[in-house]
Amino acid sequence: MKKIEVGSKVPIFKLNDQNGELFKLETVLGRKNLVIYFYPKDDSPGCTKEACSFRDQFEAFADADAMIIGISAQSEESHLEFAKKHRLNYTLLSDTGNKVRQLFGVPASFFGLIPGRVTYVVNKEGEIAYLFNSQIQAEKHVDEALRILQEMR
Repeated sequence: MKKIEVGSKVPIFKLNDQNGELFKLETVLGRKNLVIYFYPKDDSPGCTKEACSFRDQFEAFADADAMIIGISAQSEESHLEFAKKHRLNYTLLSDTGNKVRQLFGVPASFFGLIPGRVTYVVNKEGEIAYLFNSQIQAEKHVDEALRILQEMR
């Protein structure tokens, strides 16, 4: 498993979104900056805070010409329920086999018991411009991603 770091090309993947539609990364690559965040689980306290914080800053991300993509291992149905419950206005992808999580090399935390929480900012050239890894600072992922996108302007 190749370690993804700043300067790496973003791995190409495809997964189903919360609406059961196939999302292909190559269809948005080069058109927008991307904020790809991996989170442990729909509707857990930290993940809900993080997801709602991305929702609340949606316009700021749009102004930075960025698309928000959340990825976790729950089903499309779970993601749809999570998105409806919290009025999430961006793409959630279902990585049920954790293949994309492994492709990115997202580490588990708490002795491997909890899937990691890592956010990647990808520029329009398809390179990782920044990554932030913190299980407990869920809302800081949003602040850090916005800060980097504003620096990239």
